[in-house]
Amino acid sequence: MPASILPQNQDEKELFNAISSFFSRFKIGNLLRACNAQKEKGVPVTRIFKYKLCNVFTGRSMYMQQRTGSFRESFSKNTFYRFLNGTKTNWLKFTTLLSKAVADTIEPLTGSDRINAFVVDDSLFERTSCKKTELGSKVFDHASMRYTKGYRLMTLGWTDGNTFLPINSSLLASSKTSNLIGPQQHYDGRSLAGQRRKLAQMKGTSVMVELLKTALNAGYKADYVLYDSWFSNPAQLVEVKNLGLDSIAMIKKSSRIRYEYEGQMLSIKKIYGICKKRRGRSRYLLSVNVMVGKNQKIPAKIVCVRNKRNKKDWIAFICTNPDLSEEEIIRIYGKRWQIEVFFKTCKSYLNLVGECHSLSYDALTAHVAIVFARYMMLALEQRKDEDHRTLGEIFFFLTDELADITFGESLQIILKAMFEGIYTVFQVTEAQIDAFIDIFVDRLPDFIQNSLAKSAVLD
Repeated sequence: MPASILPQNQDEKELFNAISSFFSRFKIGNLLRACNAQKEKGVPVTRIFKYKLCNVFTGRSMYMQQRTGSFRESFSKNTFYRFLNGTKTNWLKFTTLLSKAVADTIEPLTGSDRINAFVVDDSLFERTSCKKTELGSKVFDHASMRYTKGYRLMTLGWTDGNTFLPINSSLLASSKTSNLIGPQQHYDGRSLAGQRRKLAQMKGTSVMVELLKTALNAGYKADYVLYDSWFSNPAQLVEVKNLGLDSIAMIKKSSRIRYEYEGQMLSIKKIYGICKKRRGRSRYLLSVNVMVGKNQKIPAKIVCVRNKRNKKDWIAFICTNPDLSEEEIIRIYGKRWQIEVFFKTCKSYLNLVGECHSLSYDALTAHVAIVFARYMMLALEQRKDEDHRTLGEIFFFLTDELADITFGESLQIILKAMFEGIYTVFQVTEAQIDAFIDIFVDRLPDFIQNSLAKSAVLD
């Protein structure tokens, strides 16, 4: 354990034991060596990594620890930054292997019939200034519908409906030279540093496929891949299917995207308009089988759901497993919302955006990987602590029009807030995500909640 967080009280003793157990149980040192994070001499990388992992629980940054004289580590700040800036460490491989090891301990806790899924989404990784930050860009933020400075953090995760684990990620810069603000460092395309930067400037849909391939090569298995309308074009659905995975995604109401229905190529609006809708208080309005793709066609099922607040409005999902029932398509897609809670938790409690001010793309990549490791440790502690209703089940009940929705007092406000968000723009608001984070944090052991409170105050 780093000297800066040696246990002083009961909470810190329990935190000390949890972190030490996490390191030994998943052999973090061996994983780091397998990913080229090693030194020939001097301070072991495991000590530097552990300091970085644990520093979020101290309530003080490395800079403030040095200013106040509380920094008691055996390495200098130069050693620390050389570790982060290393170009040879394969952080994408590290988080993939670590999350697989954690998932292997969680998966046996549920029945063999439990639906596991990959979840893909991106989130804004904002930087106040990008002029000197490598590959800093003007990137489009889907939530605010405007351009801002920074990166898009494309993330692949895994969920069993209760526990979400981040698998791997890439900080996406702009592929357009006109949108690049920061400098570009040039590396041999065969090197790890070159491959990392090449991935950063690929299209988001292509990066998604590369992250899935990495997870599958590591031995991950999932029943479905869940993603929103930004990635659900027909070509993407076919490409994911070719990986041996089925997709469940929300559909864009675009007239340019067409599906083959009864021998005709029609947009989703056309299909919805010509088909007879289900009457009464059914769980869904419409279900049709279509063919997806241009050169290669695959079967799929489209399910449309009514907006209770606006009878004329509706949303549509597509599933490349046409044998799956409509209710299951809706229920399983609900598991996607866990990645929204993950992003907000990392930003609010684990210092994803505010902690690392490095100008190096390699250092930022290392920082993201370490934040992911922090979240995995929290997810494991939470799973050990208790097992409540899943977010996917909450979503499923929201779409149920046959019976009244009944939950405990702690969920009533969330349901009321989510109802408008899902059925109007189908994007959760900051307030709704905050409510889900409260559930996530409340399910953590007390000693971790108390430690995270320091981080939230610091941030």
